[in-house]
Amino acid sequence: MSANSTINPLVIDKNNSLPLERSQEAYPQGIIFPVDKPYRWTSSDVVRKIKYILRNHFDTKNVKIGHAGTLDPLATGLLLVCVGRACKLSEALQAEKKEYVAEFTLGATTPSFDREHPIDSVYPVSHLSVEKMQEAVEALKQQTLQMPPAYSAKYVNGTRSYYLARNGEEALLQPAPIKIYAAELLYARCGTEVFDTHSPLLDEITRPSYGKDDLHNSFVVKKRIAAEDGKLVEHFMSDSLLPVSQIQNLPTAVVRIECSKGTYIRSMARDFGDLLSCGAFMSALRRTASGGFRVEQALDLKNYFDLL
Repeated sequence: MSANSTINPLVIDKNNSLPLERSQEAYPQGIIFPVDKPYRWTSSDVVRKIKYILRNHFDTKNVKIGHAGTLDPLATGLLLVCVGRACKLSEALQAEKKEYVAEFTLGATTPSFDREHPIDSVYPVSHLSVEKMQEAVEALKQQTLQMPPAYSAKYVNGTRSYYLARNGEEALLQPAPIKIYAAELLYARCGTEVFDTHSPLLDEITRPSYGKDDLHNSFVVKKRIAAEDGKLVEHFMSDSLLPVSQIQNLPTAVVRIECSKGTYIRSMARDFGDLLSCGAFMSALRRTASGGFRVEQALDLKNYFDLL
């Protein structure tokens, strides 16, 4: 365990995937499930699914469960689900260093800095080069303050910022202190120029295709996200300014980032675009590590169901 505590929960992952006992009392220290969260699932979806399975497996309605750090529906990767006494470790686990692999698309922006919303502005990219992208990544390492996205779960006078933003209201957010431990360019494509480290992490990231089923045009998913604190926003998103073929041909960069709790990778995408004077948004994200846990050891949901 990387979080300092007298609690020593059982970790169920690829190193230890024995079937669970039928009694919850067999785990007085609790359980941690490192899950490889699927694309399009909310963190709450994962928790609810595991809770449902455990209640049936343990034959009890009293299952205490939570997660140690939210991942957006558009992201995949490591989500730590804590059960029983392990829930007491949640804050300590959330406070630990995280590692992400993020894809930034350049030459365009979206209101949410990711693919939840369609493109709202486009910019020229003829001045871009891989060398300039590498310089921008180095500049990201120096960040100590970050402005959160308007479409975030930050509270503004008791209301979630994303709720205000989705209703056209201004969210008066303040810069928050962050720590960037490392930032590394793994891949870049700019016109005919390509930079590729051939890192195994490049194979980890999920790059969803653009089309009618994309999240940023999905009414159902938008409605579910907005409903997390009981408030619904019921309107359809407009089409993107760019056709699919042009979006897919925009310059891209894949960056490995080690950062502190509270760092928004979407905001880093925005800042990356500002540094390069061309705009950018986060087009894919995968959490690869959290504290002492790595996604390579995490099981997917089907694996966990097979243990029960």
